[in-house]
Amino acid sequence: MSRGRLVAAGAALVAIAAAVYLVPLVFFKPWTLEQFYGRLFLEFVLRRPMLLSQLRLLEPLGLDFHNDELDDLSPDFQRREAAWVARQLEILRRFDRDALRGGERLSYEVLEWFLEDVAAGRPFMLHDYPINPVDGLQAGLPEFLLTGHRIDDLDGAEDYVTRVGRLPRALEQLRLGLEERRRRRIVLPLPLLRAALREMREFTAIAADRHPLYLRLEQRLEQLDVPPAARRRLLERLEDEVAGRVYPAYAATADRLEELTADSGDEVGVWRLPDGEAFYAYALGHHATRPVSASALHRLGLDEVTRIEAEMRLALDGLGLPVEQPGATVRRLATEPAFLYADDDQGRARILADARAILDQAEARLDELFPRRPPVGVRVAAVAEADELDSPRAFYQPPPPDRSGPGVFYLNLRQLDSLPRFRLRTLVYHEAVPGHHSQGALAPSGADEPLFRRLLPFTAFVEGWALYAERLAAEHGLLDDPHDRLGHLDAELFRAARLVTDTGIHHLRWDRERAIAYLSRVTGLERPEALAEIDRQIVSPGRVCASKVGQTTLLELRARARGLLGERFDLRRFHAAVLRDGALPLTLLEGRMEAWMAGERGTP
Repeated sequence: MSRGRLVAAGAALVAIAAAVYLVPLVFFKPWTLEQFYGRLFLEFVLRRPMLLSQLRLLEPLGLDFHNDELDDLSPDFQRREAAWVARQLEILRRFDRDALRGGERLSYEVLEWFLEDVAAGRPFMLHDYPINPVDGLQAGLPEFLLTGHRIDDLDGAEDYVTRVGRLPRALEQLRLGLEERRRRRIVLPLPLLRAALREMREFTAIAADRHPLYLRLEQRLEQLDVPPAARRRLLERLEDEVAGRVYPAYAATADRLEELTADSGDEVGVWRLPDGEAFYAYALGHHATRPVSASALHRLGLDEVTRIEAEMRLALDGLGLPVEQPGATVRRLATEPAFLYADDDQGRARILADARAILDQAEARLDELFPRRPPVGVRVAAVAEADELDSPRAFYQPPPPDRSGPGVFYLNLRQLDSLPRFRLRTLVYHEAVPGHHSQGALAPSGADEPLFRRLLPFTAFVEGWALYAERLAAEHGLLDDPHDRLGHLDAELFRAARLVTDTGIHHLRWDRERAIAYLSRVTGLERPEALAEIDRQIVSPGRVCASKVGQTTLLELRARARGLLGERFDLRRFHAAVLRDGALPLTLLEGRMEAWMAGERGTP
């Protein structure tokens, strides 16, 4: 069926549905919460064509009208979205919360928390840096085109070229946003502004027919065996778009950045922005999903650094190694050939086999940690060679929603000689078992949950559990080798030091160099690595604090449960209670765990 006929068929179905029940669904309060959830999700994603392309929810229905569009990045769109969120929160509260029970009540509370959080951020919706050298849209848009837009046929190729041609409009929207932020005195700090400017100049320094945007299409057309005439037409059109429209748009945006240097400065914390202290307080709570204070997080970070360094010194002393700067000592240890995998086929086979063996050992201990095993397992795989450059060192891919296959723990085998053996165990425990795989596979399958419950990203819970899982593995004898123990402590030290630097920058008004020096001294990171991490914290205040807050919250809940329940405390039941409802805001998790403790206390 042609695209036009498929779109027409979809429109006909929508028209029929509207005749039956969509009038109240669209214009008034929906009859049921399920209808409201569906409408809210549909409205949200339909305004985000890039997200739609990544989710691929409509393609199975033959609908692909969104695949040649980019998101609206204008300040006006942000204002409309803020008003829309306020309206959705108002509609949600018209439903009778007290009449809801079980999962229905929890879904209501999760959505209410999320909408309240977004609404609370409305005064700060322009307190960000859409163009920056860390994760800015000037690179993010081309990256989406290279990795997020699928070219599976000629239609996909046509849409790709059209989308590339929409980059100038997106950049114009970004320039409008930069101007509005400048009027509000929200400008990227000067060192990062200059780095972003260099990046944008470099973007246009490549011949159009050698640019990654061009090479991606050229490669895919060859793989799809497109007829030569159609291939030539598409590539000529793309080259014209890149050279004639995209490059001038990037040059104009770079010129605007150049002008902004006069309004910038070397101060990097958000305290310097209008209502900057209030914004940072919001950012911390937004990422932590529970109330936290910058002062308390700074103290926690310092205390954790002290604790972890003391443990590292004991371990290093036992190995006869220098103890004065434990982070630096472990970094030097990580470069010794005895701890490195050979960067060849034999080394790649060895690390995959080692990861599988570590995973088998962890799975053999699952009965000590959980009352039931995950319904699906997890396998170890190497990242595809073509994806190595753009992939992290390791990551976890969850099983399909219907649990028809296993989860996958992926290892990036590029530059294998940069991953010491003593860091592999903690990596496996974090990403797979008892970390992300255990957390995700033991959560509800989601079949009876609203779709938004499966998509909302509560990093503090998910990454907090993964850090908690690292500690759990250490507590349960899965890190007996002293070098493996050092690898675990080194990872913990990095997370604790980030609490100190993030709050130091944005609350205590540290400058960039002080933050870089602290992170380098404590963790042993070389300056380029420390600089990249600090710049990430500058452009995304509070984000790196989420995982440590999550881990700390879980440890506090466990200690509270153990103290309250005494001999009745069962670690396996505690973990089941934490994971039973999937990822939640920590504020809601705390309330549910308090109720669980009360129930356990009343158990005869």
